[in-house]
Order: sequence, then C-alpha cells, then structure tokens
Amino acid sequence: MRLALEWAARAAAMHEVPVGAVVYRDDQVLAAAHNRREVDADPVAHAEILAMREAAAKLGTWRLDACGLAVTLEPCPMCAGAMVNARLGELVYGAADPKMGCVDTLYQLCTDPRFNHRVTVRRGVMAEASAELLRAFFRERRGPDKPVKPRP
Repeated sequence: MRLALEWAARAAAMHEVPVGAVVYRDDQVLAAAHNRREVDADPVAHAEILAMREAAAKLGTWRLDACGLAVTLEPCPMCAGAMVNARLGELVYGAADPKMGCVDTLYQLCTDPRFNHRVTVRRGVMAEASAELLRAFFRERRGPDKPVKPRP
C-alpha cells in the first residue's frame, strides 16, 4: 500500500485525482499506476485499470487469479467489475468511497455470489493516509475560502 500511496502522490502532482494502484504476485510488483483520466483524456484511465492492463501484458494472460491489487481508494463499479472479470485473487484498499465505492459501500461487486468469481477483500489498509491525500488534493482545488462539506 505504501507504493500505491507513492503513485497516488504522483497523480496529485499531475493534477489528477490522487489514486494509486499496484498489482503484485507473491512478493513481486508486476505493475503500478495512478489515475490518468485528465492527462490521457480517457474516461477509463483509472489507476486500477491501468495497473491490471500492465500486469496482464507482462504475464501474457488476462487471468490475474494469482495476483493481488492494492489501491488507495475503494474501487468504483467499473474497476470492481474489471477485477471480477480478471479473476483477481485479492484486493486491498485504503479509504472507503461514499460516492462511488462498489466493493463495500454502495454495492458489493467483488463478493457478490451471483458472479462466477469472487475477489478476497481487505479493507481500510492505510485508510487515513489515503483519505488525507484525497482531502488535501480537493482542498487545494477548492481554495481556502471554500469549506469541505461534512459527510453524513
């Protein structure tokens, strides 16, 4: 998760929403990425998608069942669905996402028994560090005179 946080910080430096993702197998990092939607003008250039694409290319297979993915923010429906379709073995995520999170918060796509694959999930790993990176990014974008709305 520390490496995913480093990639998230890189995203922030590029004015991208600071989300970083790392795909690993055993003790080896296969791929790492950060959000690139703005830079690439690509609506699907989420950190998780980019990291899984790179890992699959490196392994020569779309099946990532022997792999894990660490990401700083709970995945959205697109990314959670891609993880199920890639047969990802394990997902580790940091901060929950109350607006788009579809691993635990809004839906439970990675563990839904109706799908043909379920991903093992570990949640809340380095959650505060992940959340603070996001808060700082949006605070800077809003400016000091626009307060952050409290969440229920």
